[in-house]
Amino acid sequence: MQDRLHSLDFFRGATVVAMITVNNPGTWDSVYGPLRHAPWNGCTPTDLIFPFFLFIVGVSIHFAYQTKKKEGLTKKNLIKIIKRAVIIFLFGLFLAWFTLPLGRMFDAERLATLRIPGVLQRISLVFLFCSLIYFKTNWLGQIRIATFLLVAYYLMMVLLPVPGFGPANLEPGTNLAAWSDRLLLDGHLWSQSKTWDPEGVLSTLPAIATGLLGTLTGQLFHEIKNPAERVSWMFLIGGVLILSGLCWDIAFPINKALWTSSYVLYTGGLAIQGLAASHWIIDIHHRQSWIKPFLYFGMNAIFAFVASGILVKILLRMKITDGTGDTESLWNYLYQHLYASWLEPKIASLLFAFTLVLLFYIVLRWMYGRKIFIKV
Repeated sequence: MQDRLHSLDFFRGATVVAMITVNNPGTWDSVYGPLRHAPWNGCTPTDLIFPFFLFIVGVSIHFAYQTKKKEGLTKKNLIKIIKRAVIIFLFGLFLAWFTLPLGRMFDAERLATLRIPGVLQRISLVFLFCSLIYFKTNWLGQIRIATFLLVAYYLMMVLLPVPGFGPANLEPGTNLAAWSDRLLLDGHLWSQSKTWDPEGVLSTLPAIATGLLGTLTGQLFHEIKNPAERVSWMFLIGGVLILSGLCWDIAFPINKALWTSSYVLYTGGLAIQGLAASHWIIDIHHRQSWIKPFLYFGMNAIFAFVASGILVKILLRMKITDGTGDTESLWNYLYQHLYASWLEPKIASLLFAFTLVLLFYIVLRWMYGRKIFIKV
């Protein structure tokens, strides 16, 4: 089998495109339902994006380290893993810092309440722990660890009483994960809740299991040589995980904010099947003429995510003054004048997000053509 999976690059790129789209509507007042997160329990297409990315991180770990695994977790390999995890974590902190008001970015009081958890921070931790587990265990050990994490998290969340609130519960702000966030990171949590964080401490444990589903899937590519058999197994395993997640949902609801064990199985199964379909079409049947735009995003994923976040913050900070003396952000000015002035609100909001995707498509295509790939 070829060393580089175009399907994996495509799958990563499609996930990044979806992430940029759902994170950056023209206005949050006008967004189609599938492009929003579920209010609490449940799962929309938007709720698939982050676990898909963590799953891809896991798959990539196998392809990056499969030849080095034989030599073991040497000091050199360990330093590289830790260095990469730290850089990704710092990128996440930088984005959190960049959201602070321009005049208070170096304000000690604001820095003292800087949000510490985040998307990139969770990606870094999942990468770190999944890489270490990958080096130190075989596929059976990885299954055992993933199973332990999911079962242990479930038992903690539904059995352990929550200090200050009483019996175990799964409600926003009063569950065990929220309590642990306040205990360990009080004052450094998501600004929209302040009392819990969707990328918090305790819920990172099952997120590691999502990454391990990726490392296990990556190993399937080398253990099963026959392409048709490989894809069949991936669809079968994905189906079992989806069904298991839906069954577990009865007792432990599918919930992204809590990253419940049922959510891990359900989204992991869909990720495996999504990669299987991409692999069958792109790598096996070589239908590749249409995937180039997604490869541009997939091969510079971290750059696209960080750069898009910075650009959005800049557009929101820059102010435009109209003839009446009123000021508004450049982001809102462009949205109102280019789209909202003549389109139905939800369509206008979506097309504005697509414009951001198109802008980065142009940049990333140029980078791809000159073989500029930002690695960490």
